[in-house]
Amino acid sequence: MKRCFLCLLSALCLAVLLAGCAFRGQTADADADLPVIKVGYENYPPFTYLDADGQPTGIDVALAREAFSRMGYRPEFVPVDWVEKTHLLDSGAVDCLWSSFTMTDREDDYHWAGPYMLSRQVVAVMPGSEVQTLADLAGKTVAVQATTKPESLFLNHTDSRIPEVRALLTVQNRELIFSYLSKGYVDAIAAHEISIVQFMQDYGLEYRILDEPLQVVGLGVAFSRSDTRGLDTELNAVLAEMRADGTAQAILAGYLPNPERYLEVDGYGK
Repeated sequence: MKRCFLCLLSALCLAVLLAGCAFRGQTADADADLPVIKVGYENYPPFTYLDADGQPTGIDVALAREAFSRMGYRPEFVPVDWVEKTHLLDSGAVDCLWSSFTMTDREDDYHWAGPYMLSRQVVAVMPGSEVQTLADLAGKTVAVQATTKPESLFLNHTDSRIPEVRALLTVQNRELIFSYLSKGYVDAIAAHEISIVQFMQDYGLEYRILDEPLQVVGLGVAFSRSDTRGLDTELNAVLAEMRADGTAQAILAGYLPNPERYLEVDGYGK
């Protein structure tokens, strides 16, 4: 009787396993039939990065997979040189840019879907730094990533709170700004607050983020101005649907504490 029971249990387990494989195969086949939409991204944890298996993951990847699935597309994530992002978008190498991309003050540069969440652009310094406020950056050296919002804020001098710095060091590789700060090559860095916090957690580093932000910005998904397919409008509706049904908050909760505060985008920028 015991041997019969074990045989029956083994048969049941095998049947469940085969059924699961068949279901996954059917799902994969169904996804394979969907039209592909190419999503341009760069390594920017926790928004977009590669997991231990080398697969794209992160907040924006999860949001994109859910949103485009609802729209009937299969997203293909394409790593891009962020400095070349607009050219790649206009040339059709990618269909959209979705990688913690600030749409604030860039509203006329692209067709946008969003903002789908808010972010703070901030300044970070070493814990013992004498810099306590934005005003204290006068005469200091600051590192930023090229073509990002912090770069334009320091270069354009449109905000009276941001003083003239001694030098603005611009780099293409985002991770270099953290290295420069840790080694004392610069006095401060500027980037998305979420990404700075993530970098500190990932590498066991300690920086001090200034209380006063450079700017609170809306993040969006960018499509080329020459793209007439209306995907931005359709995606915007789906993103609003995902906020309303709790999907967006559930995704952000896997990466951020208090995710609801990043989703207070209704009426933002209007």
